[in-house]
Amino acid sequence: MPAKLRPPRKRTLALAAVASAGITVLTAAPAASHGYTTSPTSRALFCQQGAAKNCGQIQWEPMSVEGPKGFPARGPRDGTICAGGVGRFSELDQPRGGQWPATKLTSGQSFTFTWRHSVPHATTSWHYYITKDGWDPTQPLTRAALEPEPLVNVSGGGRLPPRTVSHQAVLPAKQGRHLILAVWDIADTGNAFYQCSDVDFG
Repeated sequence: MPAKLRPPRKRTLALAAVASAGITVLTAAPAASHGYTTSPTSRALFCQQGAAKNCGQIQWEPMSVEGPKGFPARGPRDGTICAGGVGRFSELDQPRGGQWPATKLTSGQSFTFTWRHSVPHATTSWHYYITKDGWDPTQPLTRAALEPEPLVNVSGGGRLPPRTVSHQAVLPAKQGRHLILAVWDIADTGNAFYQCSDVDFG
């Protein structure tokens, strides 16, 4: 689902006016890449769709959860992983008493993970993690709560991906609620995109 976009800010319009006047402006711009997971549906996308309420700014830009790459050795600190360490998206880290909308899954099934790249970018890899048995859904996500090995790790080869990318994996034997963390590592910047999806194995 395409994300809703906010109207341009005055600063953006002002810079455009300066550029049109032939004046060179040097700014430190973030990576132009953006993306979010649609399968399983991420917290960010549930917020954009309105299925989750009181989400703050993320409802306008589910594609913008961008933080330092290198997870799990580096990246956002524990407790801020779902928001990519971005303070203005901190609602994504709030566990909500374990009541986030969840995608129903079945242990052992072949599942298709899907990213929607609203602005594709050269990619190092995509990788997906799931919480351990006994994970407490009423607590913010930490590295210790995740299985040490990813469910699947897919190389991007440094290439520009299509706008929609899907990856297959066989789901492990799990019961009850869990959380899946998807990480998209960008090849030519120091950043990655983070998406948390609540799932229910019944």
